[in-house]
Amino acid sequence: MTLNIPIQQVAAFAEAPFEGNPAAICTLGAWLPEALMQAIAAENNLSETAFVVGTDGHYGIRWFTPSCEVDLCGHATLGAAYVLFQQDPGLDQIQFESKSGGLQVQRQGERFTLDFPRQHASPCDPPKGLRDALGTSPLACLLGEDLIAVVADEATVQALTPNLGSVASLPGRGLIVTAPGNDVDFVSRFFAPGIGIDEDPVTGSAHCSLTPFWAERLGRSTLQARQLSKRRGTLRCELAGERVMITGQVMPFLRGVIELSLPSRAL
Repeated sequence: MTLNIPIQQVAAFAEAPFEGNPAAICTLGAWLPEALMQAIAAENNLSETAFVVGTDGHYGIRWFTPSCEVDLCGHATLGAAYVLFQQDPGLDQIQFESKSGGLQVQRQGERFTLDFPRQHASPCDPPKGLRDALGTSPLACLLGEDLIAVVADEATVQALTPNLGSVASLPGRGLIVTAPGNDVDFVSRFFAPGIGIDEDPVTGSAHCSLTPFWAERLGRSTLQARQLSKRRGTLRCELAGERVMITGQVMPFLRGVIELSLPSRAL
């Protein structure tokens, strides 16, 4: 049996080509077996591949890294919404159902806003191995979905060359390192070797916990953020109670078709 699966690669939270976080978006008529979706994500070898099923502004969405499925992903959701808005220009809002509940994306011209759940993180003592992982001592630590390490300034975040083996042994999905920004409110980097992502270029879901932290610290609910990977990315974040609104742009890169010849039992 031959499968032809439409695929697009786009970069979320990008303001120019070759910025932001690349994601592969596969639009399906029905869900594929989980093992097959995982194999496609591994073959794509991007930090995330999103699979979407649905029509008329209502879709299910699932996200896979090269090594596992994750419960929430910001940049691939933004990318999926971009693809779906292109397919149906009459839409200005898309509703996704996911393992993290209902998610919305709204379109305002060339910008797209994610409506995501707030992720709570609580202050904690620096876990064993964190200093060795970072090569520096954090000013503060919080633990929620991810481990958050707060350091002094943007230059410290930019200069980090963490020990990824040590990072993989830390608690949480991944390690966020964050600091006040020079020309934005805060900056960050995100490392998650335990789920197959050494460093993620721009991580929308990380801002579900970063936004509440910096909103409280800076005393305002609307913030500008930048992720300082090599590709870099810009995000506008707003804390709205138990929701976080994350706005960015999307840059298209390629579109095509995945062609797979599979035995019938694989489906």
